[in-house]
Order: sequence, then structure tokens, then C-alpha cells
Amino acid sequence: MPRLAVAFFCSGFAALLCQIVWQRMLGIFAGSDTVSAALVVGAFLAGLGLGSILGAKVADRLSPYRALVGFALAEAGVAGFALVSKFFLYDFLATDLAGVVDDPVAIFALCFAGLVLPTTLMGASLPLLARAIATSLDTVAERIGSLYGLNTLGAGLGALLGGWLLVGNLGFVGALVLAAGLDLLAAALALTLLPSLRGTDVPRPAAAAPAAASGEPFGSLKLWCLLVFLSGYVIVALEIVWVRLMGQVGQYHAYLFPTVLGIFLLADGFGMAVAARMVRRMKDPRPAFFMTQAGGFLLGVVLILALWWALPYWPISEFVSADVQRLRGDGLLTTVILTLLVVAPPSFLIGMTFPFVQRAVQQDLASVGARVGWVQLANILGNAAGSIGTGLVTFHLLGTAGTLQLLAALSLLLILGWLWKAGWRRKPELALAVGCGLALVVVPGNAALWSRLHAEQPGHRVAWAEDRSGVAFFRDDSPDPDQPHGPFFIQGFAQGTIPFLPIHLFLGAVGPLIHPMPERILAIGIGSGGTPWAAGVSPATREIRAIELVGPVITAHEMLAERHPDGPIAEMFRNPRWQLEYGDGRRALSTGEERYDVIQADAILPEGSHSGLLYSQEFLQAVRRRLAPGGIYVQWGPTQRSVETFAAVFPHALLLRPGSVLIGSDRPIPYDPAALARRFADPAVVSHLARGNPGYRDYAEMFARRPLAWWPETPRDEPPLTDVFPRDEFYLNNPVQSTQEMTGPTHPAAQAARATPDPR
Repeated sequence: MPRLAVAFFCSGFAALLCQIVWQRMLGIFAGSDTVSAALVVGAFLAGLGLGSILGAKVADRLSPYRALVGFALAEAGVAGFALVSKFFLYDFLATDLAGVVDDPVAIFALCFAGLVLPTTLMGASLPLLARAIATSLDTVAERIGSLYGLNTLGAGLGALLGGWLLVGNLGFVGALVLAAGLDLLAAALALTLLPSLRGTDVPRPAAAAPAAASGEPFGSLKLWCLLVFLSGYVIVALEIVWVRLMGQVGQYHAYLFPTVLGIFLLADGFGMAVAARMVRRMKDPRPAFFMTQAGGFLLGVVLILALWWALPYWPISEFVSADVQRLRGDGLLTTVILTLLVVAPPSFLIGMTFPFVQRAVQQDLASVGARVGWVQLANILGNAAGSIGTGLVTFHLLGTAGTLQLLAALSLLLILGWLWKAGWRRKPELALAVGCGLALVVVPGNAALWSRLHAEQPGHRVAWAEDRSGVAFFRDDSPDPDQPHGPFFIQGFAQGTIPFLPIHLFLGAVGPLIHPMPERILAIGIGSGGTPWAAGVSPATREIRAIELVGPVITAHEMLAERHPDGPIAEMFRNPRWQLEYGDGRRALSTGEERYDVIQADAILPEGSHSGLLYSQEFLQAVRRRLAPGGIYVQWGPTQRSVETFAAVFPHALLLRPGSVLIGSDRPIPYDPAALARRFADPAVVSHLARGNPGYRDYAEMFARRPLAWWPETPRDEPPLTDVFPRDEFYLNNPVQSTQEMTGPTHPAAQAARATPDPR
């Protein structure tokens, strides 16, 4: 058992590390929107489910010796795939087939094909291992619970160390190599136990019981599979709610999801380990199962409500207020502590249910593997339903608060079903039923939930929306109802303001004012609206297509347009020049053949989750392919690595200073600072930009300093930001240096840009 415990711990660690990387690679192929992400998760879980079915069918036909060989081969197979997975999942699917496949069914089929081998082997590993260690009915539930608990602990540690340390330092490929090494270690440890199992036989089925009740005293396997399915749905749906809530509290950065997932899995695994020591002395596991299931959910709701209530008050408000950055220092630490307090206790309780289920269903050594496999399949199906159902359906139709109320109803039905069976005089279970019923009433509505999380105060006017793709919230702090003024939040980040920030207006206007004939413009990201609005500054522009990944951003803007019909946001909805649409901007670059005179990205902060997909070499190459001859691309250059990657892709590149705005093209850029300043001073341009922000006029100040310029002859280094190593996104592992530091006289890139003569 000690060696198998280490082996299964390593297996769990490696599995989560692979899952993190594989989902990211397939996300590039399928897209970053919620539907595409659900397709990838569904493909991953489908493979695990297939493995559980095969394991259930095969495991009990094997002797413990052969079952352990099968486990070792499964781990070795996962390791082998991890080593070669980049070639299929990224080089072929994400790169060669980018934009070729659009049908969701085809996308799911290709994702499933890419993951079916390793995930099937992962899913079969537990039934095989259960068959190998099943030597006594008295200890089988304890052993299976302990091993699965250690596997979950390994997965939790893999999520935490993978997200916080390994991926950021090793990159995706390096993390896969490490995962393969851990899988091979698990296989090797298992093989060292083979001599002790040589000669063991396949257990014979137990003699037929005189009555069905004595053969399955705690209920049928089908009933327990149904209960496990519902339990799996609730816990994974609750996990997704935690991710959405903590993403608003602590901002969606690269470390947020691994933190929630890691804490959830570690607490879940500890719960399994504790319960595994209890089951041998347990005569009837049913009360323990229903109480820990309902108690875990109820505790989760109580902790969420406590956090919701406490957020506006000191000391929490000082560190995680919606109006302060929470990416570093005390804000980040407070977010981690709050996540631990909110996620760990309920996850611990619900994790205890797994050994209790094993105690209930394991009644015959000859069917141990099959029963483990079927229960695991039910849990995986519940997890899949909870993940896809919550992420795609209930968030979209009910919102976060409605989803919590739905989970309260499911938990109430579970505990009421047990009370109906066992009797209504069971006071602990009855109290939990009352608590779940109260949760249906006391959970605040979506409006109250998001208003408090975004620091709305009496007298503020708000425009907000939520759906499957995220949350957008505008908080109007102005005392004048006709002059909106306040921050525009997207996924926890204040992504801009209304009136529009000057830098956003400059980003949108500079491309059309430099290009001699900017007829067609593509804006990737809408944000607060400043960049696509400013893109319409030239009368020569006949089409401005703006694509936003978070759908509620457009809904919130529609609300503002109705409230302020004479404002610039209303004009963008009314004027046919603008097309505001929901979608994945990067995927849009991979589909279609249209060419654009100007492409601009209102990119998120480099520290934001998945921001690496908008700053990478591969993204910039996709942009370059969609530019018309002589077309230009405009992007904010927030870090040195983003500038160096930009200059490595575009033969002609400029860094305008001090605004840190990048301009790139395949051809020489017609940049004349004096002429550009005159264009910004043109009355028509001034009038257009003033509608977006009447209080700012000095746009020439943003390019007052001499720009850094790269020509084809300028030496470049290898681009530091790629899809498979988004260094800036993992900013704690790769400290981010601002563009201002790069413009010093001793910086190599600045020296190279200055030393190369202008070929004109």
C-alpha cells in the first residue's frame, strides 16, 4: 500500500498537470468562448467515462497480478502520449486546423479524438488498481477510499504547483515532460510489487445470498450510481460558482483557477482520507453519506453569503475592493486566504462521501473492479453534467444566484429522499433539510449579488449583465444622470471608464489617422467602448467590426445606449458603420478571407487569464495574415516582452512614446508625427473624440517623444511570448518589466531600434 499510495499520488499530480496544458492547447483550436471551452471539457470527461466503462468490464476478469500490470501499462501509456501530445493537439489541431473546422460537433469529435487515448487510460486506472488491492471485504472500501483520496490530493497539489510554479517556469511543453516522468514513476513503483502478487487468482463470486436485501443491504448499485451522479453534479457546479465569484473578488488572473481547483481537490482528498479510516467501523454508511453531502453544500452557501456580506467592510475592503488591483501583494494574498476559507471546508465534507459510497456498494470481492468503475463513471457523468450544465445553461438562464438556488433544491431533494426512506424523526438530517430549504430563500438575487461585489452605493446608477461567458458591470458614480461617469468592469477588472479613457481613444484613432484609406477596420475587443468608437474617426471608414469575447459587455452597452440615446455608445448601435458582435476575436482571425486596412486590439491586461493568447507570436502572425497590403496593426505595448514579440513578427514596427502604443505592418509605415498631430487637431476629429471624452484634447502628447522603430534590417531576438509559453500571463514566475524601462539608452532592443537607419 505505501508504494501504491505514492504511485497513485504521482498519477493524480501528473493527470492534473496534463489536463491544464491539454485544455489550454485545445482551447486555441476550439476557441476561448464558453461553448468551446465546454466542448473541450466534455471531450476530456467523455474519455474518462469511457475508461471507467472499460475498467469496469475488464478489471474483475484479471488476477491482482495482471490488474497491476494493466495499471502500470495505463500510466506508461499516458506518459507516452504526454510526450508527443504537443504535435497532435497544438501543431496539428490548434495550428494546422485553426479556422478550418467550425461545426461544434466536428470540434468535439476532434477534441475527443485527441484526448481519447490518455483519458481512457486515466479512467481505467482506478478500477484496475482496485482489483489489484482487493484482498478482503473488510478493508476494500478503506483501501479504495484511501488510494483515491491520495490520488485526489496529488491532483490538488498538481493544480496548485502546476498553476503557480511549473507552467509559468517550464512552459506547457516542459510541464508535459514533467508529467510524463511522474506517470513513469507511478508505473515503475507498481511494477516493483508484482513479485508479491505472483500466483494470485481471480476471486470467485460470493455464494448467492438468500435474499436480495442481504446481498445489497444498503441499496442497489444502480441507486448508488444515481446518488453519486447527483452528488457529482452538485460539487462541480459549486466549484464553477466558486470560480466565478472569486474571479470577481480577486480578478481573473492565471493563478485564480488553479487556486480554486487546487484547494477544492486538496480538501476533497483530505475528506476522503479521513472518511476512509471511518468506514471499517461503520455499520450503515447511508446517514453519513447524506449528511456530509447536504452539510457540505449548506456550509458552502453559508460561507459564500458570509463573504458577500463582509466584502464592503474593513479589513477585507482595503485589499479586495472592486476599485483596487488585486494581482499582487496584499490583494493577492487576501484573495488566496478568502478562497481557502470559502472553498476548503465544504469540499472536505463532500469529499467524505466517496468512501461512504464504497462501503455501501462493495459487497463481493469478485466484483470490486466493476463496482468501482460504475461508481466512478456515475461521478464523472455527474461532474460533466455539472460542468457543462452550469457553464452553458444555468449561468446563462438563471445567473449565479439562480444556480445556487437550483443546487439548494437538488440538495434538498437528496436529503428529503433519505428522510422519506429512513423516517422523519432523524434530527440531524431534518435540520440539514431545513437549512437547504432556507438557502432557497436567503440567497440574494443576481442584481444584489453583483452590486455588492462591484461596490455599488446608494445613488449609483448601474448597467450590468451576466451570461455563460461572464459578467460585465458599469457603475455610474456621477451625480448628474445625463453625464455618466464611472468604471466599466469585465470579469473583475476595471477595463476602462465612461467617459472613455484617453489611451483607449488614442488606440482606436491612431491607426485610421495614419492609414491613407482606412476603409475596413477590425477591433478585437470592445471593452468600455472607447477603442471601437475612436476607430470611426475617419470619414473614409465604411466598416468597423468589433468582436467581444464576454457577451454581457454588449448587453450592458445596450442598456447604456437606451439610457443615453445621444451618446457615442448609442451611435455605435444606431450607425450601420459599426458592427458590435459577440465572439472569439482570435478565432475570427482564423476564419474567413476578408482583409482589413486597420486591425486593432483593445487587449486585456497582460496579467489577465488567457491574455497570452492576445500577445503571442502566433496571434500576431494571424493578425498579419489578415491585413490588406499596406495595412497596419495597432496594439497597446504594456511590457518589454510584448514589444519584443511584436517587433519580431512585423518587419516594420513602431513604438509610440510615451503612450506605449505599437504599430506594425508588412510595408513602411507612413508615420509623420507633425502630420499626425495636425490630423488630431482637425475640428472633425476633435469633435468625434470629444463625444467619447469631452475633457481631454492633448492626444499629441502620447507620441511627443521620438518613437522606437524597427525595419527589416533591424536585428531581432526570438519572440519571448508564444502560445505554449505565455510568460507575461504568469507574471509571478516571470516578472513583468514595463515598456518605459525598455526605452532606456542601455536596453539592447532600444539600441538595435535606434542603430538601424531608416531605409527611406
